[in-house]
Amino acid sequence: MIGSGVIGLTTAITLAEAGTDARIVTAARAHETTSHAADALWGSTFAGPADAVRRWAEVTRDELRAQAGDPRTGVRIARGMLAGRTTSDGPPPFLFPGVEIARRDDVPAGCLAAFSLEVPVVDMPRYYLLARFEAAGGTIEVRTLRALADVAGEARAIVNCSGVGARHLVPDSEVRPVRGQHVVVENPGLDEFFMEEPAPRWASWFPHGDQVVLGGNADEGEWSMEPDPAVAEEIVRRCAEVEPRLGDARVLEHRVGLRPARATVRVEAEPLGASTCVHNYGHGGTGVGLSWGSAREVAALLGS
Repeated sequence: MIGSGVIGLTTAITLAEAGTDARIVTAARAHETTSHAADALWGSTFAGPADAVRRWAEVTRDELRAQAGDPRTGVRIARGMLAGRTTSDGPPPFLFPGVEIARRDDVPAGCLAAFSLEVPVVDMPRYYLLARFEAAGGTIEVRTLRALADVAGEARAIVNCSGVGARHLVPDSEVRPVRGQHVVVENPGLDEFFMEEPAPRWASWFPHGDQVVLGGNADEGEWSMEPDPAVAEEIVRRCAEVEPRLGDARVLEHRVGLRPARATVRVEAEPLGASTCVHNYGHGGTGVGLSWGSAREVAALLGS
């Protein structure tokens, strides 16, 4: 298994709990990955393949709902608001399959419409994936790979969950980084999450206990992992325009991640020397939302 983000860990857990001897090779430990920096709201994506993506989203929705029954997992079912500045239409149904979305009367200033929904939300630093993987007997080796050929033949099956690293590791020029930055602040008393329709810049916040994760931005082709003070200031300003209490909240942390965007999520098998390589990458900003479904797809391809 290559990669220790949410896709790598959920796939490794799925295989390990099915009885496979699973080992993760990763250049970055779980707390150093893009997944650690995520919001993270369950939902689907505009990327293809449409039928498979919907199936993966539904499988993941049900798994996260089950996990939300145990507070130790870091998963909960949260109520929140989606708001539109350029349209009064609600989100396309395929983005939140199987979830009731209701129009709201309390529309924020500057928005044309707002909608309520209840969906799984994950506090990523508390998400229990690493502990669950280790409990299943899995092991992790920190090692930087230059190419997939570096691990060819090390195991019967190699699962490539390298995220944006797949651009160079495979190599796959269809993968591109979409940089995201978040500001984590003390919670001034918020219960519900909030998210405007995604654009290059938008306002969003996700309360996790005594902290709130503020966003968001999507900077295509940017590779920098250093927090940008100007972007951070802009994030806080946009959020405070909707919820003034956030403007005075004490900043606790800055997070940056590179979403592995691709027109179609790649889950498929191919030969790799004497091994079989199953690719599982390109989930963009919906790694959490598709994680358990695509992991089970990998297990099916491997006959596990």
